[in-house]
Amino acid sequence: MSVNLSKGQSVSLEKDGGASLSLVRMGLGWQAAPRKGLFGTRRREIDLDASAVLYSHGSLADVVFFQHLVSNDGSVRHTGDNLVGGKGGEDDESILVDLRRVPDRITQIVFTVNSYNGQSFQEVQRAHCRLVDEATGDELARYTLSGGGPHTGQVMAKVYRDAVGGWQMAAIGIPAQGRTFQEMLPAIEQAL
Repeated sequence: MSVNLSKGQSVSLEKDGGASLSLVRMGLGWQAAPRKGLFGTRRREIDLDASAVLYSHGSLADVVFFQHLVSNDGSVRHTGDNLVGGKGGEDDESILVDLRRVPDRITQIVFTVNSYNGQSFQEVQRAHCRLVDEATGDELARYTLSGGGPHTGQVMAKVYRDAVGGWQMAAIGIPAQGRTFQEMLPAIEQAL
């Protein structure tokens, strides 16, 4: 059963019965908003990029994105860059996280999306970030980006260790300016 999250909400990543999840997929999906032109309505291609920024007690430890597809420890893996999006509700980019292999020093993994070509989110519709149990295919949680905006990036969600060592997911939804995760670091650090 999936939980629809609103900005600021969080959910435990324990399975029913108390077992912990092992392999999760953070999926990102989007479509270009239709634009009215001289010859009718059309969609421009939008190149959004998903990134996973790994932190150790507030310090940047590693990052996974289209130019660095696997974390240094191998626990986080990007499945590849999609330059146009628009699969209609499906995931256009995915990042797999093997929670069992994430080193203990990693306390948070923040998921971001940015417009590499600098297009604003006013040109994007149906953007979502969702967490899926990769073993079963069950969607655990979904955060839907509502509204557009003049920003070029969004800090979507994070998974983080709770006080007892389990994992939680939180919807963040902070708009940011940046064509890359590096340019978005100030906004990402607000979400830690």
